[in-house]
Amino acid sequence: MTTTGLPLRREFFARSVHEVAPELIGAMLVVDGSGGVIVEVEAYDQQDPASHGFRGETARNASMFGPPGHAYVYRSYGVHWCLNLVCEAEGVAAAVLVRALEPRIGIGAMRRRRGLDDERLLCAGPGRLCQALGVTRDHDGLPLDAPPFALLVDAGLRSEVVAGPRIGISHAAELPWRYGLAGSRFLSRPLRPPPALRREGRRA
Repeated sequence: MTTTGLPLRREFFARSVHEVAPELIGAMLVVDGSGGVIVEVEAYDQQDPASHGFRGETARNASMFGPPGHAYVYRSYGVHWCLNLVCEAEGVAAAVLVRALEPRIGIGAMRRRRGLDDERLLCAGPGRLCQALGVTRDHDGLPLDAPPFALLVDAGLRSEVVAGPRIGISHAAELPWRYGLAGSRFLSRPLRPPPALRREGRRA
């Protein structure tokens, strides 16, 4: 399957992370020939106690404070890599954690990296996703609108986006800053918010 759509430029990310995050649902993320449709993300801003940038800049989180439209990659619990898309102005720590994809291209390579065949489990979770796409610390700080990355959207696509609490957060866990594609079987965990939290996601 080939990738089609309009590329997302760095300017797309130069605004509130809470605007960007739900609009990424339904976009196509590709890394070096492997990727799929983004079906789940989480938003983190600098005022958030759960954010890596809450206590200031360090060598580990420097890319989160960098210019928008770049990758911030960190290792979770010393085991799994996690891919974040940096938002807002340079010097402000805000990023979208990509939690799950629906695999579309390069599935054979994803299966080899993950050591399994079930497409539903290839990219269901941030660690699985990075393993499937081959994302490591080497991708930290790279621009998202240049190889090996590609981010594409269908300008006419309307995706039903649902919101709910983030996963594994002890601080401010009740904030509805986790966004998912309604009805997707590729989510890392079910996301069934009350009707008041349902919304229509749309990108221009």
